[in-house]
Amino acid sequence: MIKTVQLLFFLALLPFYGFCNNLSGNWEGVMIPTGKTIEQGIVLNFEIDIDDNALSGFSREELFGTEFYSLKKIEGTATSNGFKFKQIVSLKSKNTSKIKWCRMEGELNYNEKTGYLTGDYISYECKRVTGKIILYQCDKKLIKEDENDVSHIWFDQFTKDYKLGLSAPKIRLLERKNFVFEPVYFDYDESFIRPEHFAFLDKMILVIKGHSDLRVLVTGHTDSDGSDKYNDDLSFRRAQAIIDYFKSKGLNEDHLEFDFKGEKNPIDDNKTSIGKQRNRRVDFKFI
Repeated sequence: MIKTVQLLFFLALLPFYGFCNNLSGNWEGVMIPTGKTIEQGIVLNFEIDIDDNALSGFSREELFGTEFYSLKKIEGTATSNGFKFKQIVSLKSKNTSKIKWCRMEGELNYNEKTGYLTGDYISYECKRVTGKIILYQCDKKLIKEDENDVSHIWFDQFTKDYKLGLSAPKIRLLERKNFVFEPVYFDYDESFIRPEHFAFLDKMILVIKGHSDLRVLVTGHTDSDGSDKYNDDLSFRRAQAIIDYFKSKGLNEDHLEFDFKGEKNPIDDNKTSIGKQRNRRVDFKFI
């Protein structure tokens, strides 16, 4: 009986340990002192390892666009959806009168939907300085040398993406890979977008905005009623309606391609009203 209880307890903990191990690795982002904007934040990198609920690793803070930095050792403990940390000792730094590299501690929580680690920090060493931390997992290794040869080019894009509500880079890759397209259907002889399709289109817009190299092909179609010339024009107008909606939501033209097929590519029988409705559509493809 005791062994059975112990086994059940161990099995219950497996998801927790698996979650903690997923947080091990390299993270980069920003620490934002209270009263500052995300653009005014301090570049922050974590290199952490979580083993048996114990966290160890390093943190590196860098003053954006400068050579000034601070490297610290950190310790902490895993929580149900993140970890608590504390900077225990300063290892190296390059100082400036613009900032004091104070030790801090805090608790970060992981959002599986967005891929960000976020939370608050406080520094008892610096008169209770407080702020917010935002990190995302990356492949770039934390630098432990004196020289600060790290490029901060990524920082501007990161702050823009975060303010736009985009997910972290690794999550965006999964969103792109797993994205499921839906046709946008139109009423008979019409080219206006039905309101029930807006949520899907907005979801696609977020995915496209998250990838600078991603384009979407928008293709308009009709049923078989009417002449070829009329249906070519109607399918053009349907595709153009989608393009106009995308542009109204801030998508640049270099992300967009469109085509129109008239009645040439039906996906159902034009002899029934249901079949005709399915053919009155716009469909999509990433290119």
